[in-house]
Amino acid sequence: MSNIKFSGLKGRALAIENKDVPSIKEFKDVIPDQYLNCDTKTSLRYLLQSAFIQSIVVAIGLSIPFTPKMIPIWIIYSLLSGTTAMGFWVIAHECGHGAFSKNKTLETIIGYLLHSLLLVPYFSWQRSHAVHHRFTNNVTNGETHVPLVINGNGVTEKVGGEKELNFSNSLGKKNYGILQLVLHLIFGWPAYLLTGSTGGLKYGTSNHFWPIKPFSRALWPSIWTKKVWISDIGVAVTLLSIFYFIFKYGLFPVFALYFGPLLVVNCWLVVYTWLHHTDSDVPHLSNKEFSFMRGAFLSIDRPYGKILNFLHHNIGSSHVVHHVCPTIPHYHAKKATILIKKAFKKAYLFNPDPIHKALWNIACNCVAVKLEINKGIYIWQSSYNKKGLKTYE
Repeated sequence: MSNIKFSGLKGRALAIENKDVPSIKEFKDVIPDQYLNCDTKTSLRYLLQSAFIQSIVVAIGLSIPFTPKMIPIWIIYSLLSGTTAMGFWVIAHECGHGAFSKNKTLETIIGYLLHSLLLVPYFSWQRSHAVHHRFTNNVTNGETHVPLVINGNGVTEKVGGEKELNFSNSLGKKNYGILQLVLHLIFGWPAYLLTGSTGGLKYGTSNHFWPIKPFSRALWPSIWTKKVWISDIGVAVTLLSIFYFIFKYGLFPVFALYFGPLLVVNCWLVVYTWLHHTDSDVPHLSNKEFSFMRGAFLSIDRPYGKILNFLHHNIGSSHVVHHVCPTIPHYHAKKATILIKKAFKKAYLFNPDPIHKALWNIACNCVAVKLEINKGIYIWQSSYNKKGLKTYE
């Protein structure tokens, strides 16, 4: 018997079996054909929408004095600007999936430029993200947010769950939760790009900027090594431009207008990816139990509200559809989500918990996973085994 802290899903994900998950054909039979296709003009309109909003925010920023007394105002500005700029990340993400335009040259140029401006190596991310999609919630082949395993075999699983559980208990639930929020939200994204942090054991210590030794080459087969170097050019040009602006205008303006908001963008990215694929009662799967569709349907949609859904193109509220068919553009994914929610009630996961509550839950309670041998699933162990926690048998 294992102790589990139930979330707003109330343990439903633990009851899902392969027979409950639709096939790709069954999924596509529910979705109208027009939802599966992107339209260049529509996609460009959403890009222009994000650009227009961001231009207004930057104009506001340029009216704020670059003085130490205004640092509290600049912090507020970073929160605002980073939140609106996250829309560009989502558009670039769609380009990487082929969901922006049938004109692949245009799509690649836009995705490359947007991600480079956000200091993200475009093709490197495109490759690692495709692997993440292929093996979502697979405890051995998963590419990101792969948990530590209690009593793992040490060959295909990330062992160390016992140590982490002891560490969380020694800190206490509150302190451990705070530490996890800081590590994930502040350091999580750069750590992932530079070392493959939270990636699966299979991929080793990867680096999205350096695809050869001393880092692992597992993620960069064949032509992808060359593509990583091409990605570096865009990031390097962005960095050179930043250094130029620092030399011309000083560090304060560049940090206030660019780096502060960029940190907030990175935080949003981690919030979305973490909450998409982690919950205290959502399992990870062994190879025996894993299938592409079951992994995809273990993604979790959440209530981000109208404003964030508008600014971030519904990335957090229609992610199950996206994981099954990533070429569906966001402006169709929302409508497709309504259809699959009705068609596949047992398999579709929506957690109604408010985002701040959900973040705190997973930060405190998603410490390490343990294999339920008779079911072939790995389930989260809470940092505290307090009396009154619900259990799953």
